[in-house]
Amino acid sequence: MISFTSDQRFIVTGASSGIGEGVALLLNELGADVIGIGRNIERLLSMREKAKYPEHMYIEQKDLSDDIESLPLYIKSLKEKYGKFQGMAYCAGKAMRQPVKIWDVNEAKEYFDINYFAPISMLKGFCDKRICNHGSSCVLISSASALLADKGHTIYAGSKAALSASVRSIAKEYAPYSIRANCILPTVIKTPMTSSRGDYLEEQSAKYPLGIGEVSDVANLVAFLLSEKARWITAQNYVVDCGSF
Repeated sequence: MISFTSDQRFIVTGASSGIGEGVALLLNELGADVIGIGRNIERLLSMREKAKYPEHMYIEQKDLSDDIESLPLYIKSLKEKYGKFQGMAYCAGKAMRQPVKIWDVNEAKEYFDINYFAPISMLKGFCDKRICNHGSSCVLISSASALLADKGHTIYAGSKAALSASVRSIAKEYAPYSIRANCILPTVIKTPMTSSRGDYLEEQSAKYPLGIGEVSDVANLVAFLLSEKARWITAQNYVVDCGSF
């Protein structure tokens, strides 16, 4: 059984909804201190109200794409506020469907900012022995589109593929310091965002023999990879797809 203690602190980005919220609540339920980061303070407050141990759930309002170069300093400020960290789950992200014929480089940069540059900058700040504990772990949410993209996912798939590739390199760079890094690549997961897209989930359901994935299906894997039980696992990309590939 996976469990944590309150002196094991985890950063969770995108904690105001979807997979990020699910990860933050699960880590809290398993006994950890959680620092949940998101843009929407009302949703963060709502998330904390759902926590099993709200006294161990801390929230931070921040748009990670505002000043990407300063994110290592932001991580440092969180360490000074809360103490050293045991792990980080980067769940913030932005999805889009856009054909190449209307591709716009400035819009593409916005997606790469939150899907690629921000998580790499957060990793840079986190992977400092003054910031994280020995044996710490980082898990980043990529996407199965990084390996097999549908049409219209040129920018989205590209940003997620870049993240998945870079994390493998970063993991090898920091393995000598006992810092692990892995990616999870989900396909369609039932979240408030996907549920709001009309009949999208119903249209996709035929692809998934065990049904559409739930947030918990991803959150449970995140918790495992953050735990000591995954101490020998790093530089991996785990597809969570219910055999749909």
